[in-house]
Order: sequence, then C-alpha cells, then structure tokens
Amino acid sequence: MSTLESTQRATPIDRDATFYVAGHKGLVGSAVWRHLEGQGFTDLIGEPSTDLDLRDRSAVFDYIEQNRPSNLVLAAAKVGGILANSTYPVDFISSNLQVQVNVLDAALKFGVERVLFLGSSCIYPKHATQPITEDSLLTGPLEPTNDAYAIAKIAGILQIQSVRKQYGLPWISAMPTNLYGPGDNFSPRSSHVLPALIRRYDEAARDGSESVTNWGSGTPKREFLHVDDMAAACLHLMDHYDGATQVNVGTGEDQTIKEVAQIVADEVGYRGRIEWDTSKPDGTPRKLLDVSTLKNSGWKPAISLREGISSTVRWYRENIDQIRR
Repeated sequence: MSTLESTQRATPIDRDATFYVAGHKGLVGSAVWRHLEGQGFTDLIGEPSTDLDLRDRSAVFDYIEQNRPSNLVLAAAKVGGILANSTYPVDFISSNLQVQVNVLDAALKFGVERVLFLGSSCIYPKHATQPITEDSLLTGPLEPTNDAYAIAKIAGILQIQSVRKQYGLPWISAMPTNLYGPGDNFSPRSSHVLPALIRRYDEAARDGSESVTNWGSGTPKREFLHVDDMAAACLHLMDHYDGATQVNVGTGEDQTIKEVAQIVADEVGYRGRIEWDTSKPDGTPRKLLDVSTLKNSGWKPAISLREGISSTVRWYRENIDQIRR
C-alpha cells in the first residue's frame, strides 16, 4: 500500500500567478487549461507547437525567460499506441527527452517555483504486481512495445527528483493511467486503444459493416481515466502534495478490452459482429494502478467510464472534420 509523503510545503497555488501549460493544445494540456480557467486562474500562458517547438532549446529558454511563469505543468509529449511506439521508437525517446530536458532546465534556470511533470503508467514493469504501487518503478523489465517512450518518462521522473534533491524545490510528478476524452488522437496509425475503437466502431456503424476486427485477443485488462478527471487531479496534487515519489493517477478499476469495445459499440450504435485478430500483439496483460496515495490525499474521479465514452463519442462526431484522424 502506497502512502502519502509529507505535504508540509504544499500550499494552494496563487490563482493570479502566471501559469504555463506546456502542450496546452494536446489532449491533457487542453484539459488542464480548461480546468485551471474554471478554477479562477487569471494568467494562463501557452504556445502551440507551430509557434514554439519545445525540442528547440534556445527557443524554450527564451520563452520562459520572457514570461517568467511561477507554475508549470509539463503536459507536452509525443504519444501513440502500440503500432506507433513499436514502429518509431527513436522518435518517441528522442523527442520526449528533448522536450523534457529543455523545459525543465529552463524552468530551473528562470526560477519556476512549482512544476508538475506528467508521465505515463507505462513506466512500470510489464509484469508488475497488480495493482501497481509507486514503488514498483525500476523493479523489472518494461513492456517492449513502448519501452523507448517509458524510458524517456522515467528520465523525467528522475530529473524532477534530482531537482528536489539538489535545489530543494517542491516539484512533483504524476503518472496517469490510460487517458481519453475530447481532443484525443483518433488516427488509425498512432492512436491509443480507446479512441481507435471509437473511430473504428463509428465508421462501421455509419457504413453498415457486418463485422469489426480488433487487434489481439481482447483479454488484457486496462484502466481508463477521463482527461477532465486527470486535469482536476493535477491541480489537486499541486495544491496538496509535495513528495519526491511520482503519484499514480487513475480510477483504481479496470476492464477487459472486450468489455470496453462492447461499451463503445453500444454508444455508437453498432450492432454487427465483433472479431479479434489474435496474430496481433496484446501488449501488457494487465495494468491497474494502485491509487491509494491520491485517494488518501482527498481526491477521487468523478466521471464513470460509460459516461466518459458517451461524451467522447459525441465530441468525436461533432468535431470529426477537424480532429486528428
């Protein structure tokens, strides 16, 4: 059972202080931005990747020096599903390491007081004891289909811990489970499992397809968290948590991919056959986070899986011409 570390120095963030959301146009960053606006933050800053490439070290340093934020959430990352991660591992490790080192180094140099680094539950060993506690980090081999991405995120955790050790700053890390919601990536080549299922079943429902074939056996179990819940957890942690150990963020409940696929089929109105291609990889057999640390700090999710999928399907259909597909 994981326990909450000392929160002596964790005080609520000034809602009028400058707050930089790195990656504010992405799935997580846009949700963080919405939540901060809703919570009364008055000085939010962020730049789209077309205007500020976070892999460009000098540009990142110039931006943070000019704006001098007091708070920062590092939500920018190159992300993707099994196919993208296993096909382009160099892209995933290189891009993420560059972004993290540039942003965190600049934040340190120019005195950003509070930083939250967002990682991923893929940092944990493939066969970690379930549910996965925070102290499972670095205790076994990673899932090989996304180990390059995981190593980059582990490096980010270690950089946060190193800043705490060397400079005593109250910087923290949060490790979310599988996220989904408005603003997700629905591309057939680079999306995660849930948005991929939404796109696939919506197309099948509109086309009147007799069957839909999914990768793998459908038996792996996954935990899913709506991105708006993740955003709320980020601010909660920045207001209440000050510890070196990364904090798991999830629901504490999981479902098989078959169960999730059926919910998606129901929500898009698909009534055909659901088939499984067992020649394709399943990935990690189960990945459920122990969220005791977060729960003991006084936070829990508010959006059920079916409710979240239903609202995401509506958002997908309303924005189908603009989203990443």
